[in-house]
Amino acid sequence: MFKLFSEWYTRKFSDPHAVTLVVILVCSFLFIALFSQLLMPVLVALGIAFLLDLPVNKMVNLKLSRMGATVLVVSTFVGVTLIAMLGLMPIIWQQSSNLLQEVPHMISEGQKYLLTLPEQYPDIIQASQIETFINTIKEKLLEWGEVALKASLNSISDLVALMVYLILVPLMVFFFLKDKHDLFAGFSRFLPKERRMATQVGKEMNQQILNYIRGKVIEILIVGISTTIAFALLDLRYSVLLGVLVGLSVLVPYVGATVVTIPVFFVALFQWGFSNELGYVMLAYGIIQAIDGNVIVPLLFSEAVNLHPVTIIIAVILFGGLWGFWGVFFAIPLATLVKAVINAWSSTQEDFELSNQK
Repeated sequence: MFKLFSEWYTRKFSDPHAVTLVVILVCSFLFIALFSQLLMPVLVALGIAFLLDLPVNKMVNLKLSRMGATVLVVSTFVGVTLIAMLGLMPIIWQQSSNLLQEVPHMISEGQKYLLTLPEQYPDIIQASQIETFINTIKEKLLEWGEVALKASLNSISDLVALMVYLILVPLMVFFFLKDKHDLFAGFSRFLPKERRMATQVGKEMNQQILNYIRGKVIEILIVGISTTIAFALLDLRYSVLLGVLVGLSVLVPYVGATVVTIPVFFVALFQWGFSNELGYVMLAYGIIQAIDGNVIVPLLFSEAVNLHPVTIIIAVILFGGLWGFWGVFFAIPLATLVKAVINAWSSTQEDFELSNQK
């Protein structure tokens, strides 16, 4: 066993290109892991820059200067974002407040209904089981209340940080786009010449991350807007809030859609009870999810996400545990990074030259 490992180690790490790749990956991972909180605005700005790089390049190809293209694209992006936030935030805030005020009534009605179950199904459900279940729910609600209170106490410092980010992030996006080539050239000077594998991984990941971020933003907009319209037409309360939640749920593949089903179901249940309207809402929600999974995702991520569902779920759990929300958001690109590294490791110099010719 040791001999096999020794032979593998000698074969793989005798190549200086492989050593360079390992050093870059390890240093990058440690740097992000140690300074993730400080680097978060930079990482967010990089993600937005990836998203806006395509329209900037299109305008540059139309003989517009890179400076002018960057100013136009960033200004449009900031303007559209501000308009969307100013239009949506008051509605979301109002609906969130109304929903929170209605939660105690929902809990009370749900408790009354649960207490009637032992009378309706005495052979299956016992009163002691219902009481235990209700007490457990109350304990969990108290725990969540404490967490929400702590979060509200920390919201002032978070609000100050958010205001700083709202200024820093657009500035960084602007300079990342305007000085893209200079930044890449400056960074390359610090890398060794033996970086064939690193270059191969970088080229593969650059296109995949671009496709993923652009596709994910489009998916969020399509799913969120279509769900909001469907819920509004069905006269479901809190349609905008639920539509936004459903749209954002696509950030967490497979898991997000399952989790957000719970508030959609209970809001419809407490509004209409077990009726045809509840069935119509869940049917519309199911159709949107089916179209998203079987039409939208294959169209947007046909090449960018060539991963098994189990791999995606493991990536979400792993990177989400390491870096929270942004780890979940970039779980699929990070999983494809691992795949790209494995492909590069098993490639040869001839494979690299052939891919460059293509």
